[in-house]
Order: sequence, then C-alpha cells, then structure tokens
Amino acid sequence: MAPAAVMLLGAGVAIVVLLLGMARLDRQGAASAEFRAEMLAQVIVARTLDRARKEGVSVPDQPRLVAEELMRAKAAGLLIDARAQVLVSVPAGPETPTIALPARPFGEARLRGAQARYVTVPFSHAGAEFGRSAQGRVDPPSERDLALAVVVPVPEHGAARRALVTSQLTFASLLLAAAALVAWTLARDVHFDVLYVRRSITAMAHDSKGSTAPIPVRTIDQVGQLTASFNTLVGRFRAAESAYRQDLTEANAFDQDRSAFLAALSHELRTPLNAILGFTDVLLSELDGPLSEEARENLTIVRTSGNHLRALIDDILALSALESGQFRLSREELDVAQVASDVVTESVLAADQKGIYLELTELSDKPILAYVDRRRLRQIIQNVVSNAVKFTAQGGVVVTLGREGDDIVISVSDTGPGIKQDALENIWNEFSQAGDSSSARQGTGLGLAITRRLVQMHGGSVKVDSVLGQGSTFTVRLPADARTERRSMVEPISEPVIRDA
Repeated sequence: MAPAAVMLLGAGVAIVVLLLGMARLDRQGAASAEFRAEMLAQVIVARTLDRARKEGVSVPDQPRLVAEELMRAKAAGLLIDARAQVLVSVPAGPETPTIALPARPFGEARLRGAQARYVTVPFSHAGAEFGRSAQGRVDPPSERDLALAVVVPVPEHGAARRALVTSQLTFASLLLAAAALVAWTLARDVHFDVLYVRRSITAMAHDSKGSTAPIPVRTIDQVGQLTASFNTLVGRFRAAESAYRQDLTEANAFDQDRSAFLAALSHELRTPLNAILGFTDVLLSELDGPLSEEARENLTIVRTSGNHLRALIDDILALSALESGQFRLSREELDVAQVASDVVTESVLAADQKGIYLELTELSDKPILAYVDRRRLRQIIQNVVSNAVKFTAQGGVVVTLGREGDDIVISVSDTGPGIKQDALENIWNEFSQAGDSSSARQGTGLGLAITRRLVQMHGGSVKVDSVLGQGSTFTVRLPADARTERRSMVEPISEPVIRDA
C-alpha cells in the first residue's frame, strides 16, 4: 500500500509540474513575442515619421514609407486605418500575417501558418512623442488615425520543453526508485516477521512440554495483528485443553469407579447365579430322584432364565470394558467354519422351539482360516444369529461363510419382519432395538452394539440390508490376516503443518 501511494503521488506531482511548466513556457513565449512586437512597432513608427518630416511627405498619404521600414527591419506587420482597413501588408502574398479586425492593442495572430502575437502602435501617439523629443513641442495629430500592427511569431522553446520533460522523467524515475526501495524494505520486514512467527509456531508445535508463552508482537501492521490474534487463540485453546484434561481426568476416574463397581456387582451376581444354575442342572439330572413333569418344566424355566440373566451380565461387562478401553483381543489362527458350526448347533434348539429352520452354508471347499480372537468371534456370530432367530417367526435363518479377496465374509439372512430404512442406523446404538413392541422387550439391545465394536476392533466392518416384510441380511467382514493391521482412514498428525523454509 505504501509503495503504491508513493508511486501515485509521484506520478501526480510530475504530471502537474509538467503541465504547469508547459503553460508557463507558453505564457513566457507569448509575452516575449508581444514585447518584441511592441519594440519593433515603436521603432518603425518613429523611423517612418522621421523620414516623412525629412522628405516633407505626409505619412497618411505615403504607406510606402511604412512598407519600406517594415522590410528594412525584416518585420511583418499591417498598416491599419481608423475604418479597420489594411493599407499595407508586409510581407504580401501567402505569407501575409492575419489578425482579428478591428485590431486591439495586442492579441493573437497567424504568421506563415504558425502561432504569433501582434501589438498595435497608433501613429498619432508616436508622432506626439516624437515631436516632443525632437523639437520640444507636440505636433497635432494626423488627419486619419493610423496604427501599425507588428506581428512576431511565438518562439517554440523546444529546448526548454525537452529540458522540462527530461527533468520530470528524472523526477518520476527517482520517485519510482524510492517506491521500489520502500516496497523492498516493507516486503523484507514482512517476510522476516512472517518467518519469525512461523518458526515460533513450529517451535510451539514441537514443544513436548506444551509451552504457553505467547509469541512477541514486534510490529503493529497486519502481521502484528495476526500474531496478537494467534496468541489469543492459543490462550483460549490452552484454557479449553486444561478444562478438557480436567474433565477427562474426572471421566477416567468415574470410569474406573464404574468398572470396579460392575466387576464387584458381577462377582456378587455371578456367585448366587452359578449356584442356582448348578443346583438346577443337578435337579434336572434326577440324581436325587425322579421329577414330575411339572417340576421338570419349572426347573427348565429357571435354567433358561438364569442363562439369560448371565448373558445380560456378560453383555454389560463387555460394553463397560469396551468403553473404558480395557478390552483386549487375544488373536490366534483358527477355522471360522468350526466356530460358526458350534454357534449354529447351540442355536438350533431355540430355532426348533419357534418352528423355524437354521442352516449353515460354506461357499469354499478349503478351510476358512482367520487370525482373530476365538471367544470374540464366537460372540460376534452368536449375537447376530441369536438376533436373527429372535426376530424370525416364520421361515428360517441361513448362515453363509465365504471369502472375498483378503476378507472373511459371514452373512446371516433371515425371513423376519425386516427393518425400516430410517431405523437401520439406530440398531447399532446401545439399548436400541427395531421391530414390534413384543420382540423389543426381549433383551437389552446391547448385542448388535457390542458386535459392531468387536468387528471394528478386528479391523473389519458390519452392515445390514433389509426389506420391510421380507427379512434382513447382516454381513460381517473380517480380515483373514489381521497381524498386519489396517491403517485408519483418519491418521494423527505427527508433524506440524508449518515447516521451516
């Protein structure tokens, strides 16, 4: 901004000075031409009157004397009478000078096509002056008021004009050089300030101690304002980070307390629950004697409810471990088909009780091996299969195993009521279920949420495709070899964005 202002100011000053100089030269040229024309006119009139007296000739009757004196002085002029008629014109022909008639004491004229100035001197005034100076008396004026208009061309002043233009160009060049110097100085200062701020930010980014010292503001220009704004932003960020760390510490303490509470609660619940299930199995085995049909039915209900309660406790503990980050995988290479077969075998009884079929299909002749956590893989398949069996009233459930590229694909299709499109994403949330109200009351809604987290921990993905009234298909993809873990789509920034030049 400053260099541009210097350049504009310099250009404006140079143009104004140039125009004023040209106008001054024109005025000086016109004044010089008028002064010369007046001197010539007075001299010629004086000589003409002197010759007329010596020769005894009346001036108004002898324009010849005027023409001879004009040619003798090598001047251009016109002899004009009182009626504004030109009596003598020197030179004659195409080079005749022209003036505006009636003639004024002085004014503009044209001579040989160029600009000129003229001055008129009356013979009566000149004669009176001449008579006073020559003979000591004033002669009476002549019969006709004659006047001589001498025309002098205005000098061009070419050299002066060239000198003026040269001086203004020199002045403009000096201003341009000064603007360039100012621009270079400002650019250098701004560059150094930007480098200083960038190095300070880079050092702040590399500082592992998290220094909160603000960057010194060295200038009051835009860079200084930017530095001050950055310092304010850093201060707010540090305050927000401090509040976040405090909240995180409190949240971690809360999570630890919750995990400890759930662990203690799980132990307190599991101990009597295991005793109930154990004694139920002993009674059902009829070691203490035969049971009536009604007692066997009641004990079966007790065992089923106890197993359901134990599954709920396991789900809550698993969710707590996942949220607190204490959940760890124990990977090993195993046959996925074997784990899926065990899950299907355990779930066939529940399917038979509902009058639906449950089938397992393998799309590959070779063993389907994967490097996964056996227990968690079993939990993944169990959650999806049990969810399909629970919501299917007619038809059945088909579990399909296959391999696509480097992924193991586990697909579970059912002929249940299906899921609305606007509820497909909600089924992965904790304590959320889809379906009618009677089915939604079965379970806590943690199975699919835990399933998706376990699949993501293995580096895989899970999705659902559903058509309302026709059924749903859950597809789980797991990497066959997870020892080389896949990189996350969002990677942490290990280096600062701004680097030294």
